[in-house]
Amino acid sequence: MTSYPSDLEIANAAIKKPIKEIAKIINIDEKALIKFGDDKAKLNKDFVDSLSKNKSGKLILVTAISPTPAGEGKTTTSIGLVDGLCHIGKKAMICLREPSLGPCFGMKGGAAGGGYSQVIPMTDINLHFTGDFHAIGAAHNLLSALIDNHIHWDNQLNIDPRRITWKRVVDMNDRSLRDITCGLGGTGNGIPRQSGFDITVASEIMAVFCLASNIEDLQKRIGNIVIGYTRSNEPVRAEQLNAEGAITALLKDAFQPNLVQTLENNPAFMHGGPFANIAHGCNSVISTKTALKLADYVVTEAGFGADLGAEKFFNIKCRKSDLKPSAVVLVATTKALKMHGGVKKEDLSSENVEAVTNGCKNLEKHIQNIGKFGVPVVVAINDYVTDTENEHKAIINYCKNLGIQCKISSHWEKGGEGAAELAEEVAKIADSDLSEFKTLYDDNMLLWDKTKHIAQNIYGAEDIIADKKVRNQFKKLENDGFGSYPICMAKTQYSFSTDPLLMGAPTGHEVPIREVRLSAGAEFIVVVCGEIMTMPGLPRVPAAEAIGLDENNEIAGLF
Repeated sequence: MTSYPSDLEIANAAIKKPIKEIAKIINIDEKALIKFGDDKAKLNKDFVDSLSKNKSGKLILVTAISPTPAGEGKTTTSIGLVDGLCHIGKKAMICLREPSLGPCFGMKGGAAGGGYSQVIPMTDINLHFTGDFHAIGAAHNLLSALIDNHIHWDNQLNIDPRRITWKRVVDMNDRSLRDITCGLGGTGNGIPRQSGFDITVASEIMAVFCLASNIEDLQKRIGNIVIGYTRSNEPVRAEQLNAEGAITALLKDAFQPNLVQTLENNPAFMHGGPFANIAHGCNSVISTKTALKLADYVVTEAGFGADLGAEKFFNIKCRKSDLKPSAVVLVATTKALKMHGGVKKEDLSSENVEAVTNGCKNLEKHIQNIGKFGVPVVVAINDYVTDTENEHKAIINYCKNLGIQCKISSHWEKGGEGAAELAEEVAKIADSDLSEFKTLYDDNMLLWDKTKHIAQNIYGAEDIIADKKVRNQFKKLENDGFGSYPICMAKTQYSFSTDPLLMGAPTGHEVPIREVRLSAGAEFIVVVCGEIMTMPGLPRVPAAEAIGLDENNEIAGLF
């Protein structure tokens, strides 16, 4: 079997172009760049604002089947598709989320692609980058400090310390911080209360940051954040603490989109990175809209499988920003389909056409779901070197019977050239103007009905269930004026159901709702189904143990 270099070795061997040359490709003057060295930059606000009258390009979403331990390669496919579009002569660029430090040192690794479909500088992107996440963490924790300070000095808003919903954040996997007691040590140290930490990407500041259309909208949304409740159970907003101005000041520079490049020297924006479970899991609206003014085709991705990521992209991000996607690429792998078809992970290397065909039921359900939003879909087989021709044919024929085009993409091994056929098909569909995008439900539906609509139409569920306490939470949110907000479902990504072991395309199940959370700044309601971890822990053998510096003082061990 052919031996391939590691992702880090490939990235380190890449020939980078100065970022000013990457900017020229999409008509960005060097004066518009705020440089971070020679290979990355931010776009200044004045330049971004000047693009408002430009014609917008075509928006292409990359999503995937339900994730499995075998992997799907959504980010890698997104990068490969952009390189493929540029390879066939199209003016294209990509918009991705920034990676969190926690997973880089934990188990997941980096988030800059893989093989010969990566964005660079890979090590910088995965470690600190331009400091955006640090700014978001500082902004979040400033609000935390202002809350405790207000309670310490007379508590004129009558905030109930037992009803504070705003925690603190740190961009690291640290299970010991999930539940803490703060304010100990005497009267000078504040009011003792129970609290905790989330990882930075789970902060509502991050979600607000990625949904705001401009700096003024960002400040307004920050002011609208509900941090807790009074003793009479009335919501308390950040603006009542006069917090929105200082927080916006901390985010002013971070709010400007980051420009980097792919291995093939094509332009890429990486900006923002909200949790794909308790938030919408997409890169920032401002970077997506800026890219659409600069390129003819813009590729972006959504977190997890299409039932979570694409659904939230459509129902939350597009609804809030008036984005209208022209095409969807649905990524699948033979290994993942075999797992959905009942094959154990240790047996995936053997050819099994029957299991692939059975697993395609998961693929079919995602195709049907995307169709409910009125956007045409192309299936991309993310080609693995261990795949067989018979397995590929099984997927292609299955899609053909559904009236769907399916293309094999070898971007991991061959870069843009390997994705050229996929790029041709995607460009053709995007240019056809077949998309008739629509959201799944109207704003004026009751929150309970919106949730049920998603469960039945996207998950194939029979119904949703909840106890009286949760049902009352829905009613209180509507009574408090939040009934028009869209729903952000928080459930396992591994299944259409809430049981991560129930693979394929199950139907007739019930979706239990454990709690409901308000994100008033981001303007959505989080419906929690099952246990949702907002502060991950490190695995038994963290990736951090393999990361260090080599003899040339270069970072080694990052993947």
